[in-house]
Amino acid sequence: MRLLIILLPIFLLCSGLTSETYREKQMKNTRVREAYNLKGKIVDKTLAGFSISRGSLRIYLRAFKTEKKVELWAKNSCDSVFKMIKEFTICDLSGDVGAKRRSHDLQVPEGFYHISGMNPFSKYYLSMKVNYPNASDSIRGFRRHLGNNIFIHGSCISSGCLAMTDDRIRELYVYCVEAYNAGQEEIGLTIFPARLTDATYSKLIYTYSRYKDDVALWGDLKKCYDLFNQTKVPPTVKFLLNGTHEVK
Repeated sequence: MRLLIILLPIFLLCSGLTSETYREKQMKNTRVREAYNLKGKIVDKTLAGFSISRGSLRIYLRAFKTEKKVELWAKNSCDSVFKMIKEFTICDLSGDVGAKRRSHDLQVPEGFYHISGMNPFSKYYLSMKVNYPNASDSIRGFRRHLGNNIFIHGSCISSGCLAMTDDRIRELYVYCVEAYNAGQEEIGLTIFPARLTDATYSKLIYTYSRYKDDVALWGDLKKCYDLFNQTKVPPTVKFLLNGTHEVK
């Protein structure tokens, strides 16, 4: 029995039955290989500049609709706080400030999300699926008419998604693949109507005061925005039964 236990790993290795890494699975796709060829060294250089290792990479994304920016925050798994290592310009996004509450409204969602899938076969080159609708959307939106298929993707055409251009999505895609490859289970994404400084937040709730649903959501997002800016740690968000959030 002891000999069998010793020989089994050798047999699995020789027979090609060892499990593939997340990166290896993704690299089977032509577009992913192209992304690594074009952006791999840039990613390595950026991470090294912040003393972050590929092998322990953890990332968090913040998107701001008004400013058309996506912030990439990163850290080592053993670090306590995140650092902003890159900011990407959004090429195109449809709609206006405010939550997405139904299909075909062309709104980019706002709220607390995560990346739920990586698609190397996207119509828009490469894409990362956003887990819209989340629990809040399902409660506060039009039931059975919420829509889906919201992505961060390449190209510069949006119908509710964040379109980054092919060049920018290559780099962002590589960071996400590396984070998953290093063991990150979920990449958080918070989508804001704008950078919620006190002045901007006050202007938003004054201008859109009759849109009670959006104002309530922006109040929760403001708490997240302030807490993260203070601590550089993504707050814990609990989805409540009325569709609002507990942020702490």
